Amino acid sequence: MVKKKVGIAGYGIIGKRRRQYIDNNPHLQTIAVCDQNLENDTVLEDGLKCFSNYQHLLEEPLDVLFISMPNYMGPEVTMAGLERGMHIFCEKPPGRNVEDIENVFQVKQKYPKLHLKYGFNHRYHDSVRDALEIIKSEKLGKIIYLRGIYGKSIISPFNKTWRAQRKYAGGGILLDQGIHIVDLMQLFCDEFVEVKSFISNSYWKCDVEDNVYAIMRSKSGVVATLHSSATQWQHRFSLEIGLEEGFLELRGILTGTRSYGEEKLVIGKRNGLGSLTGADREEITIYLIDHSWSDEINELAEVIVNGGSIQSGSVEDALNTMKLVYQIYWADTTWREANNIPNPNDYNR
Repeated sequence: MVKKKVGIAGYGIIGKRRRQYIDNNPHLQTIAVCDQNLENDTVLEDGLKCFSNYQHLLEEPLDVLFISMPNYMGPEVTMAGLERGMHIFCEKPPGRNVEDIENVFQVKQKYPKLHLKYGFNHRYHDSVRDALEIIKSEKLGKIIYLRGIYGKSIISPFNKTWRAQRKYAGGGILLDQGIHIVDLMQLFCDEFVEVKSFISNSYWKCDVEDNVYAIMRSKSGVVATLHSSATQWQHRFSLEIGLEEGFLELRGILTGTRSYGEEKLVIGKRNGLGSLTGADREEITIYLIDHSWSDEINELAEVIVNGGSIQSGSVEDALNTMKLVYQIYWADTTWREANNIPNPNDYNR
C-alpha cells in the first residue's frame, strides 16, 4: 500500500505531536516539515526533510498538508496548499477573523475534490461524544440551557507571546481557547440568533481580551452562557447542559499537559417535580485516554483514501464558529468601537 505523503507546516510542540498520530495511521507518512525557527534547511537522521519556510515545503510532492502555525499564517498557508492540490488539516483557530475564513472558503470552492478539515478536536473527546448521544436520544428531554467555562491559569504568561497581539492573533482568550466551547455549544444546540457580551482586558492590559462573558439565545429559545478567561486561578473546563429531565456536565478535559484535570461526564436525572433536592443521584464516567487527536486524523485519512465528506470540522463549520465568536466581540459596543471590530453579519451568504 502506497502511503499518502504528508508535510507539516509549523513543527513546534503541536506539529511534533501531530506527527506521532499521522505516522501511526496506516495511510499516512510524514516526509517533510517546516518551522520558522529553523535557520537553514536540513535533513534529520530519520530522513525527514526540514525547511525554514513553508514555500520550500510546498515544493515537495505532498498529498496532505498539516498546518500548525500562528493565526496570521494559517489562512495564507491553507490557501497556498489548496492551490497546489493538497488536502489540508489546519489547527484552530482557523484564522484571525471572519474575513480570513471567508477568503479560504472562496478558494476551497474551486477545489471540490480536495478535503479541508479544521482541528476542533474537543468534538472527538469521548465525553463529548457520549453527551451528544444522550442529547440526540432525548432520554433526558430537550436542552433548556448551556453554561460553559473555559479558563487558563493566571500563572500562564498570556502577555508574553504573539497571542497577545491583535495584529497577529486577531483576538485573545476567546479566539485562542474559548472557541472550543463556542464550537461545542453549536454542536449541541441550534443556531444562536441573539448575543450579548461584556469583554475586558483589565488584567493583562494587552490589546486583546483576557475575559469574555457572553449570553446567547438560540432559535429554539435555548439560552447559553459562556465565560472564557485568561485569569483563572487554575486551568478549568466545564460545560453544563440543563435538560428537561436532568442534566449533563462535561467536567475537566484530557490534554497533553493533563492540567485541566480528569475528564468526566456527569449525568443527573430529575427526581420528580416534588423533590427538594432535584436529582437524587449522579452517574459519573471518568475517561482515562484522549482519543481525539488520533480519531480526527484517522477520519481525514479515511475520507482522503476512500472518499466521502468531512463530517466535523469542515470549512463551513469553521466559518460558522468564527462568525459566532465575532458576534460575541461585536455585541460589546465599547469593545467593538475601541478595536474596530467588523460586523460578522456583513459576511452572510
